[in-house]
Amino acid sequence: MTTTNKVALVTGAGSGIGEAVALGLVGAGYAVVLAGRRRDRLDAVAAAANAPGRVLPVVADVADPASVEALFTATRDAFGRLDVLFNNAGVGAPAVPLEELTLDQWRRVIDTNLTGAFLCTQAAFRLMKAQSPRGGRIINNGSLAATTPRPDGAPYTASKHGVTGLTKATALDGRKYDIACGQIDIGNAATPMTARMADGVPQADGSRAVEPTMDVASVASAVVYMASLPLDANVLFLTVMATKMPFVGRG
Repeated sequence: MTTTNKVALVTGAGSGIGEAVALGLVGAGYAVVLAGRRRDRLDAVAAAANAPGRVLPVVADVADPASVEALFTATRDAFGRLDVLFNNAGVGAPAVPLEELTLDQWRRVIDTNLTGAFLCTQAAFRLMKAQSPRGGRIINNGSLAATTPRPDGAPYTASKHGVTGLTKATALDGRKYDIACGQIDIGNAATPMTARMADGVPQADGSRAVEPTMDVASVASAVVYMASLPLDANVLFLTVMATKMPFVGRG
């Protein structure tokens, strides 16, 4: 579906899922703000989009309230409104036993994955409720890990479990402002973050196994579909996963 005169903001847009979704939204006709911490990566994605005047790279750290405020101010100044926010920025912690994690490692994951999503959601609310026409859509990047953790993944699982709660609360609190909120839970999209799966990753039974992945373009298509819905309809939760990954049943 092609959309015109719509504005989207993608966090973590410099690589992986964020890059694929940003390019998908550009292809669907959106003006897109690319947010991330690396200017070189954002510029590369903007060049790949090849959409002069419709792509705005903004260096931002979602865990920093001042940086988030500047990001949304830049969005409003450039395009006048915001129709879709894709809360995608995320990090993981080293896969070490829970009792060996440092507090700094824990905080970095929670601050980026959960607090960052909250700060961007809060800023989006302020913009979307004040613009005309009012409202918009927020899509959170969750994870299968929110309910089915991997070994040695406590910070990531806890952060994504929190994102699921944030999604539900945002969907409820956004109603009075015509703001819809949904979440996409992704399993094994082929990105730099999942490249290690080709060599085998730890399983719950203590073994290691190579895991199948799927084309990240499938994720982009799903997010574009969620974004394209009219505001009187919402996909609250959508799971997109590699068909043969060890998730359903006993793997």
